[in-house]
Amino acid sequence: MYQITLETLSMITRDGVRLDADVYRPQGAEAETFPVLLMRQPYGREIASTVVYAHPRWYAAQGYIVVIQDVRGRGSSEGEFKLFATEVDDGEDTVNWAAGLPGSNGNVGMYGFSYQGMTQLYAAARRPEALKALCPAMLAYDLYRDWAYEGGAFCLQAGMAWATQLAAETAKLTGDVEAFGQLVAAARNLPLYDEIPSQPEALAHLASDSFYHDWVENSQGDEAYWQALVPNLTDVDLPMLHIGGWFDPYLRGTLNLFQRVAGETSPLKMQSPQHLHIGPWGHLPWNRRVGALDFGPEAASLMDQLQIRWFNQFLKGMDTGLLAEQPVSLFEMGRNHWRGFESWPEMPLDTRASSVASFRLESDGLAAMRDDRGKLQRILDTQSEGGDESAYELAEDGIVHDPWRPVPSLGGHSAFPNGPFERSAIDGRSDVVTYTTAALTEDLAIAGDITLFVHCDSDAPSFDICAVLSEVREDGQVFNFSQGYRRVTDAEKCPISEAYQVALQSTCICIPQGHALRLSLSASCFPAYAVNPGTGQHPNVTAQVENQVITLRILTGEEAPSMLVLPLA
Repeated sequence: MYQITLETLSMITRDGVRLDADVYRPQGAEAETFPVLLMRQPYGREIASTVVYAHPRWYAAQGYIVVIQDVRGRGSSEGEFKLFATEVDDGEDTVNWAAGLPGSNGNVGMYGFSYQGMTQLYAAARRPEALKALCPAMLAYDLYRDWAYEGGAFCLQAGMAWATQLAAETAKLTGDVEAFGQLVAAARNLPLYDEIPSQPEALAHLASDSFYHDWVENSQGDEAYWQALVPNLTDVDLPMLHIGGWFDPYLRGTLNLFQRVAGETSPLKMQSPQHLHIGPWGHLPWNRRVGALDFGPEAASLMDQLQIRWFNQFLKGMDTGLLAEQPVSLFEMGRNHWRGFESWPEMPLDTRASSVASFRLESDGLAAMRDDRGKLQRILDTQSEGGDESAYELAEDGIVHDPWRPVPSLGGHSAFPNGPFERSAIDGRSDVVTYTTAALTEDLAIAGDITLFVHCDSDAPSFDICAVLSEVREDGQVFNFSQGYRRVTDAEKCPISEAYQVALQSTCICIPQGHALRLSLSASCFPAYAVNPGTGQHPNVTAQVENQVITLRILTGEEAPSMLVLPLA
């Protein structure tokens, strides 16, 4: 192990702005040189993402110069912070500067999660010669679909919490003590009940220049604002170690990036190795206890050791054995161990394929009132057993969404804290419809993307569909493991004969024999998502006083075959 020294160094960007960084150096032989590991982040370089990673001193002790830089306008770096606006130019400049540091061998790798994951992609977009490998974790490749909005619905709690945090840091940096105090108070108790909940007065008055206002104003994904923020990775070909979590809000971004660069038909098919590791974690921390469950010793993060192996392979030219391992490693919840795959488990087009389990929704119309009246019936099971089709007549389950008492969000990937929680009390509400299998006669192992096809209609010009998948244990406890959300607008409404498609969070889980699978449907999930006002207007511009009651009918039966499709592992 090396002895480590620390110094703070500055560089000047192409437009004359000073950026500051802490540089950790291993003390080796006089002529020894080292690769550089770079992290660019907006939270104060002293923190260095130690909420999920080992301290930079540990990385430096493995034989690397470690550079933790404050991005423009954050920490002690000069300039104005504008969300991702200068990260391409600044990222390229920083890579080139880091490669030329005394003691560097000229090879640079980048690591970091969330914002720090995105700065890796922006730096790579210019293809600086010195940049040799990346470890992007928990990021949003498409900022609109993978971060700010899900299924067309604004991710209210996550967006407001992050904006308030950054605004408080800005007030601290500028010495505005009064604004800092008010924003800290808002961060501790989010102002979710202002006249227009998605436009809180605290941010309007104290952070008028926040990115948050752009997110609220630009509510459609095809707008120029969002398109300009998608990292341009055309002609980029770098080895990447992709890291995600089953309960991370940005897992769809991690998978979006991985599938774009590693899929057989991907538009950015890279020749360099692409590996994917997904643990049972929320956004932070990455350990064995997530939400209300303990996923065992194998769930404790080994990502620091894995990243060093990755960088040793591609920055030092060492044979670490990584390239002989399966490129996709998924933590299987339930059995609580890691499983290897040759590629991401794609969903086949045929919903009756052997690698798919399809469940139809059945009800007598009382599934919102009793948890034993809504059924999930595996389709192939019914066919093989000659099931009684008389039980599959057209039925409807009604949901009345009252904006005064929306269904509360609880864990999953969309609410904080993330993770699995016991939700039987929520399932017992009359504005939540549940469909449950019988006790499983064999283990049900699921891995990949989950899709719900649901036939429904409403008396409102716009409505929301929230879908939650849970494991029902033998003692009656109910723990969520996947969730999806979709906002339906008037332009999207389709006839009853067609189904709305809802994408749920991808997962890898084994539900054991004797337990059951449950699908819960509702028309709200607050404060994770902004409440649909039921008027056809976007909630980002609608005052609470204008909100209307929404009646939603979930239809089941042969004429409206609502169906849940799961990928088997």
